[in-house]
Amino acid sequence: MEVTWLSTLLLALAVSCMFIYTLWKSMNKRNNLPPGPTPLPVVGSLLHIKRGKLVQSLMELGQKYGSVYTLYFGSKPVIMLYGYETVKEALVDHADEFADRGNLATIDDVVSGAGVGFCNGDTWKNLRRFTLVTLKNFGMGKRSIGERIQEEAQCLVAELKSYKGKSIDPTGILAKCVSNIICTIVFGDRFEYDDKDYSILLSILNAMSRDLSSTFGQLQAIVPGIMKYIPGPHKRINQHMAHMLDFVTQRVEKNKETLDQDSPRDFIDCCLIKHQQEKDNPSFSMMNMLQTIFNLFVAGSDTVSSTLRHGFLVLLKYPDIQAKIQKEIHKVIGGNRTPSIDDRTKMPYTDAVIHEIQRFCDVAPMGLPHAVTRDTEFRGHTIPKGTDVYPLLCSVLRDPKHYATPNKFNPGHFLDENGCLKKNEAFMPFSAGKRVCLGEGLARMELFIFLTSVLQSFTLSSEMTFTEEDINPKMTGFGCQPTPYRLSFNQH
Repeated sequence: MEVTWLSTLLLALAVSCMFIYTLWKSMNKRNNLPPGPTPLPVVGSLLHIKRGKLVQSLMELGQKYGSVYTLYFGSKPVIMLYGYETVKEALVDHADEFADRGNLATIDDVVSGAGVGFCNGDTWKNLRRFTLVTLKNFGMGKRSIGERIQEEAQCLVAELKSYKGKSIDPTGILAKCVSNIICTIVFGDRFEYDDKDYSILLSILNAMSRDLSSTFGQLQAIVPGIMKYIPGPHKRINQHMAHMLDFVTQRVEKNKETLDQDSPRDFIDCCLIKHQQEKDNPSFSMMNMLQTIFNLFVAGSDTVSSTLRHGFLVLLKYPDIQAKIQKEIHKVIGGNRTPSIDDRTKMPYTDAVIHEIQRFCDVAPMGLPHAVTRDTEFRGHTIPKGTDVYPLLCSVLRDPKHYATPNKFNPGHFLDENGCLKKNEAFMPFSAGKRVCLGEGLARMELFIFLTSVLQSFTLSSEMTFTEEDINPKMTGFGCQPTPYRLSFNQH
C-alpha cells in the first residue's frame, strides 16, 4: 500500500516537472521575438519588475534591452516599445499593423472587448467614426463645446472665490469641474459641486484609479492567472467599474423614456437613435453603446483634472512662470472677458507652458495596450498576430534626443528663439496613430480655458515649500499623480 502511494507521488512529481520544463522551454523559445529577460514558468518576467514600480522597471529594461523588447505577463509575451523613433515607427508608419487594442487583465472582465476604447476590427472603425461625428456635431450646436467649457470655468472661479483664500486640496474641485464637461456632452447636463451623488460617483472613479495603480493592480496585469486566486484591492476594481456602468445604464434608461428621435439632447440620445437605426449591425449593439458612453465618461473625467493639479503644483514651485502667464493673460485677454480658445494662438508662452505641463506630468506613461492585427516584421523581429504591444509614452515624452532637459520642467522645449510656439514631434501625451485619443481636442481646450480662467482671477500660493523632486510625477502603476499638496487661490 505504501509503495503504491509513494509510486503515485513520484509519478505526479515527475509529470509536474516535465510540464513545468516543457512550459519553460516553450516560453524561452522566442521564435524571433525581440530580446528581453529570460522568463520563468507561471510568473513570466515578474521577478524583473520592482514591487510597486512597474513603469520605472519598464524604463530601466528599455535602457538594458533596447528600443524593442519582450516581457512575459504570465506565459504570454508582451512587446514594449521604447523611445520616440520606435513608437512613431510602430504607431504611425505601421499604423495598420499596430491598430488593434490589446488586453488589460485588470478591466477585461467588465469591458469584455466592447465600446469604442476597447473593441477591434470593423466594430471599432464603425464606433470610432460614429463617436467622432457625434462629438463634432455637438461642437457645432447651439452651445459649442468651447462655450460649455467657458461656462464651467466661470463656475470653477466662483467656487474657488467662496473659499476666500483658504488653503485647500484642489483634487475634488478640479475633478468635478473637468468631469462636468463630459457630463454635459454625454448626459446633457452638469452637476452642482455640492451634489452628493455626483461626489460619490467621482469618489468611486478615484478609488478605481487608485486600485488599478496599486501594487496588487499591477500584479494583476502582470500575472493575471495567479492574481485571480489572491485577495486584495484589485478585487474591488470590477466592483467600482460595475457601479459606474450601472450609473450609465440608469441614465440611458431615463433618456429612453423621453427620447425624441428628431431632436437628440446629448450623446446618449444619439446612441439610442443609432442603435434603433442599426438593429442588425453588431457594431451598434446596446452593450457597445453602453461601453462607449462609459469609456467617454471615464476618459473625460480623470486625465485633465490630474494634469491641472500637476500644473498648479509646478506653478507653485516656479512663481516666475506663473507671473509670465498672468502678464500674457492681462495683455491678450484683460481682466473682464472670459478666456476663449481663440486666445490660444495669441498666447505662445502660456501654450508652451501647458504643453510642458502635459509632457512633464505624463499622466498615462504606458498608454493603453495595442495589439498587432497580423504577423508583423518590425525592426528585424517577428511579432505574432494578436500579441499585446505597449508604447511607452513616458520614454517618448522624456526622450533626450528631443528634449534638452527631459527630467526637468522647461517651457523652452516648446518655444523658439523668437518666443513663438515650437512644434516638437516627440510630443505624444495623447498617443499617436489610429488609436490616438478621441478626446485630444477637447482636453486641449479644457486645459487652456481652465488654466487661464483661474490665473486671470487668482494668484496661487502655498504654505508648503516644494523641491524639484516634489514636483516630479509620482509613477503609481499605470498612471502618474502629483504629490498631495494644499494651496490658496488668492483673488487679485
